[in-house]
Parts: sequence; structure tokens; C-alpha cells
Amino acid sequence: MSTTIADSTPGSTQRAAPPKANRRGLNSGQGRTAAWLVAPTILLLGVVIVYPLLKAIVMSFQKDSGLDPASGLFVQGGAAGLANYQHWLLQQCAVAGGGTIACPPGSLGSQFYDALWVTLFFTVATVAIEVVLGMWFALIMHRKFKGRGLLRASVLIPWAIPTAVTAKLWLFIFAFDGIANRLLGFVGVHPLLWTGDAWPARFAVIIADVWKTTPFMALLILAGLQIISSDVYEAAAIDGATRWQTFIRITVPMIRVPLMVAVLFRTLDVLRIFDLPYILTQGGGGGGHATTTLSILVINQIRSGFNVASALSTIVFLIIALAAFLFIKFGGADVVQRPPTVRKPPRRRRFGRATEAPVTTDDEAVLASAGK
Repeated sequence: MSTTIADSTPGSTQRAAPPKANRRGLNSGQGRTAAWLVAPTILLLGVVIVYPLLKAIVMSFQKDSGLDPASGLFVQGGAAGLANYQHWLLQQCAVAGGGTIACPPGSLGSQFYDALWVTLFFTVATVAIEVVLGMWFALIMHRKFKGRGLLRASVLIPWAIPTAVTAKLWLFIFAFDGIANRLLGFVGVHPLLWTGDAWPARFAVIIADVWKTTPFMALLILAGLQIISSDVYEAAAIDGATRWQTFIRITVPMIRVPLMVAVLFRTLDVLRIFDLPYILTQGGGGGGHATTTLSILVINQIRSGFNVASALSTIVFLIIALAAFLFIKFGGADVVQRPPTVRKPPRRRRFGRATEAPVTTDDEAVLASAGK
């Protein structure tokens, strides 16, 4: 092993070079141990998640077995190519003889874009309302007052109730002679068919979903608020920042990551919503499918053919995967904990020579912007 010896010559300032830090990660033994420990989890996830996904993709390129309309004989199916995807995306239904026509109104194939619009409408409406209410509830629960623990526990009750029970509960509330119509009668509004008309049925689903899942949003936002040091708010108050400036320039930027993670989770959850609208309205209302989401459409198609339903489930998976990618890549929904970044400003010139400006962390940058 080589060593570096300092020069003993008088006037020399050369010193021994410090030993280099070992930047290698796990050694070979630790790596093998970690692999063996992680392998059962990866195997379980592969069986539970990867295999069904690959199986659904393979089935989506096959024809459904059944009776041939032309011959009346039972056929096994076979390769379908992109026909199952054309059935949904282009709304082309197969006919006797091997051709395709535009899916007639009322058929499942003609409901794809209606179900897509309903799903996106539910997603945007419920997530937007839940963010506002969740932020409000989190700010209230973050304050110090007597009975705060009891309030936090009681707020979580709607989220803890099973979705099927929630749907039945709101079904009684939205009945024609239920509480909702009785309250509307006090202000002179005629009773509504909450689960029969198109728009009342949609708003009924939104109200029930917001009531159930707003506590989840508030819980995640509250977790983000609790990691903010009180020193940050004290410094902002010394700098003369108002409450609104403190909220916009300190609170919101510092809980941006937890907030976007909460929005990501809720967005992915609503994109695959099934049980609440199905139990509450049976996917009906209005023309019969006013609250039919993509997941409800998949279940309805399963009764007619698994392979065509597999194509639709694959499309739903791609939509959800695209939404997750956009949130993580561009929305700041960083689900992996990383150390705070350190920004190094450009070098400055002072007295004819270049000097480095002080390093500014994210917290100091937020405080600097709050004082402006």
C-alpha cells in the first residue's frame, strides 16, 4: 500500500493528501444478501401484478370464443390482431361474414368515449374539490387547540367506512323522499331524481366521493405541514409577510411534493372508480349510462367476452400509466424521498478576483422570496 509523505524541506507547505472516501456501495456479500431478501417480494409482485397484466395484454389480441352468427356453430376464436382495440377506439362492431360496422347506439362499443368523458369529469371535479377542502381541513387540524386529537380522529371516520357502505348510505340520503330532497324543500326547490336524471346522478357520485375521500387528502397534506419548521414562519413574520404571502410563498411551496403525491394517488384512484357509482346509480341515470365509468364498462363487457374486455382494461391501464408518468415527470409528484437540493449561484467578482457566492438551500430561497 502506497503512502504520501509530506515534504520536510523548510518553507514547504505541501501536506499529505487525505485518503479518498470509499464511495462504493454494497460489497459483493451485502449485495447478494440484499438480493435474496428482496427476491421474495419481487416474485410475489410478479405473480400478483405482472402476470395478470401480461395475460390481459395477450388476451386482448385474441377473439372471443362463441357462436358464429353466420354458421351458428361454436368457434374457438383465434388471433384477432387489433380488432378488439378498433372495437373501442374506432367504435367498430363485428358482423356476420367477418366485416365491421359502426357500433349501433346503446351497444357497449358505442359507450367508450362517453364513459371516458364521465371518468375524466369525475376525476377533475372530485380531485379539485378534495384539494381545496383537504387543504382547509389540514390547516385547521395543524393548529394547536384543545380537542385537536379528537378532531383528527373524527375527520378520518368517513375514509375508514367501506365504500359499499358509503354508497348505500348516500343512496338512502339521495332517495326521492330522503334527507337531500327534504333539505331542498326547505329552500323551495322541487325534489330531484338524484339517481335517475343524468346530471343529478353525476353530482350525487361526486358528493359521495368527496365526502369519503377528503379526509385522505387532508391527512397527506397535514403530514406535509408538520415537517415545516416553526422557525420558517417566525422569520417570515419578522420580514413583515402577511398571512396570505406566508401561505402562498412558504406553505404551498414547502408542501408541494406531499400535495402532488396526494393528488396523484387520488387521480389514479378516481380513474379506476367502480364501486361507488355502480352501487349508487348502477352506472345509469339519464339515458341509462350517465355515470358509467371505464371500469364499469369493463365489467359490463366481461359478460359478453373476456378478450374484448381485456383490450378495454389494457386501454384503461395505459391511461392510468400516462397520468402517473405526467404527474411524476412534470407535476413534481416525487414518490421517492430525496435529500434537499443545494443550489450554488454563479461566481461573483469582487476586488478583481472571482469569489463564490454563499450556497442557498431551498428553505432559504423560500424565505428570500417571502421577504420580497
